[in-house]
Amino acid sequence: MTKTALKTTKTATKTARRASAAALAVTAVTACLAATPAVAAPRAVPGATTPGLDRYYHQHLDWGSCATGPDDTVGHDLDEAGVQCADATVPLDYADPGGRTLTVAVSRLRATDTRHRIGAILLNNGGPGGTAVESPPHIRDAMKDVGARYDIIGFDPRFVGRSTPLDCSWDTGIFFRSAGPDRAGFDRQVAFQKSLADKCRATSADVLPYVTTRNTARDMDVIRGALGERKISYLGYSYGSYLGTVYSQMFPGRYDRMVLDGVINPDDYGPLLLRDALVENEQALTAWADWAADRHDTYRLGRTRAQVLATVDRVAKAAARKPLTIGTGADTFRVDASHIPLLLFMSLADDHDETRADLGETVSVLAEAAEGRATTLSPGFTEALRFTLTGAGSQTGSVQLAIICGDRAAPRDPESYWQDIERDRAAHPLFAPMTDSITPCAFWDRPAEPPTRVDKDAPALLVAATGDPRTTYRGTLKLHAELPGSRLVTVPGALRHGLYGEYGNACVDARVNSYLATGKLPAKDLTCTK
Repeated sequence: MTKTALKTTKTATKTARRASAAALAVTAVTACLAATPAVAAPRAVPGATTPGLDRYYHQHLDWGSCATGPDDTVGHDLDEAGVQCADATVPLDYADPGGRTLTVAVSRLRATDTRHRIGAILLNNGGPGGTAVESPPHIRDAMKDVGARYDIIGFDPRFVGRSTPLDCSWDTGIFFRSAGPDRAGFDRQVAFQKSLADKCRATSADVLPYVTTRNTARDMDVIRGALGERKISYLGYSYGSYLGTVYSQMFPGRYDRMVLDGVINPDDYGPLLLRDALVENEQALTAWADWAADRHDTYRLGRTRAQVLATVDRVAKAAARKPLTIGTGADTFRVDASHIPLLLFMSLADDHDETRADLGETVSVLAEAAEGRATTLSPGFTEALRFTLTGAGSQTGSVQLAIICGDRAAPRDPESYWQDIERDRAAHPLFAPMTDSITPCAFWDRPAEPPTRVDKDAPALLVAATGDPRTTYRGTLKLHAELPGSRLVTVPGALRHGLYGEYGNACVDARVNSYLATGKLPAKDLTCTK
């Protein structure tokens, strides 16, 4: 593959992962896991499936160009990198396999060391709602020599990216918001979140019951069958770790090697996951403030941690008094108290200088606006604001919401959210009004089937940072205990969500690649220094 193709696909993967990290801000624990699938899963051999599903498992995938048109830069670069693309057909409702169907976009970078081919590995970048069709070249690069021994398979889950779409026609992308400093702000959030749920119900009521992780896991197994694989390996980041866990429970015996990075404990997954990560996010903000203080001459935010955090506080209070106007011309945005915590949060999942510089730019611009000065936005910040605050991100936000609300019910009573905000506000004044606030899931129809119970061991390799601000290390340890056959690779002190092939940690990459090459988990849990 050319350097241009590799750079483009890495950028596309990074963009997808950032959107996924923002989406994960809306997930949380609201109920206990329960029960078995409402629909019987196909039996182990691809040719002996549940009646009515065999046509999906035995379908022919018509591999060809990934480019969907002359302006599809990612598609053209995938073609140049040797990736092939196809559409898999899956049933909307697995209980009615003869009914309506969907397409799921799939990509494949074939093994080049066919003599030593291990099999196929399926990718998920998280979200929910993250794409992965663009990811095989980047993952092949991360896998080093072992990558040549795998068919590397990306896919966009149902209703995501290039698959059959879902769009609730919102005028926003990320639906996550802070309640702000007072009851009036919270009441505005209740009305706003209800309006989003109502729009989804009005535009997409016929498909919403089927936008779930369990159905995505079923689609994964159809892809496995259509590829002609008896077993498939898997690499999942963030929400993708939850998806992989669900697949392992629904389809035991159908997976080979499984890597779960940025691990979500299924007991914690739901519309309020980040309540458990308040401390980690504040630690990440404090660490960034130290970093910014050392670069006061660049960002002008303060020469000490306390001064930088005081600047953040001034911005939040100014936005609460009056929305801040940032940008110019067509790219002018009004940012109020409900947006400030989210804009900070979106850059706290990585402790690399590049991401910390993004946050430095964000806070510098907001601080200028808080003082009434004109501001100029970089292309990257402009794109992030468009995605977050306008209809440009509607499709991604819609499917993220649909999956989260379709997977697990949320508390209905708005008062319960307000009480939680008031309880936590004193200790966590910036982030608690965001992590505790109401979401559209409070106004959603009840899930069509209960969540997946983890009651089967899965010999997976778990990868985690102790300071992960999205999916806490505590949650990783819980899943590790529930899967006694798993092994854990830990990076102490890293404030990072997602490590393998992303963080630049040679130890992590080597441990994962050794497992992918041999199929043998480490004899014991391992530690990789930051």
